[in-house]
Amino acid sequence: MKTISIISAVPLSLLVSISSEARTLAVGPEHFHFVIEAKSKDRPEVLWARLIAPAQWWHANHTYSGDANNLSLDPRAGGLWREDWDGGSVAHGKVLYAKPPTLLRLEAPFGPLQEKAIDAIWTISISPLETGSSVTFEFIANGSAFSKLDELAPAVEMVKTQALKTLVQPIANEVSK
Repeated sequence: MKTISIISAVPLSLLVSISSEARTLAVGPEHFHFVIEAKSKDRPEVLWARLIAPAQWWHANHTYSGDANNLSLDPRAGGLWREDWDGGSVAHGKVLYAKPPTLLRLEAPFGPLQEKAIDAIWTISISPLETGSSVTFEFIANGSAFSKLDELAPAVEMVKTQALKTLVQPIANEVSK
């Protein structure tokens, strides 16, 4: 996986126009748990369609192949969030629960968490609002103290925050690839 700084990874328009709130609920060498929330003007059905097409909103710098177009997601229990490219492939996560258009839960030890044998659950909730929707990313990771998850937590939270900001802003989908 490529490593990038948040300033180079996120277009300034995303930092200014989309607000998100991240709350770290717990962090330690063997675990972390955070919740990130953002609002969108889109209805849950529109966000769900975008969510299950990760190439539209996941940043290419956070792929193994360097190309978000290599990402796919089968949004049903047992389905995979995959990345396939000439010369390799990776299963980023497995769908545990899908309830369109409001909930997607994955067993998802993305990136460096996978090689550390971390158990990671990523729950994505979409709730209707009077005008638009609220989207919540909840991420829980558990491992051994050897995993030093307290050192990885800020980077994982940054990547998920960036992804959420792109997901909730339709125009940004073109910009973020």
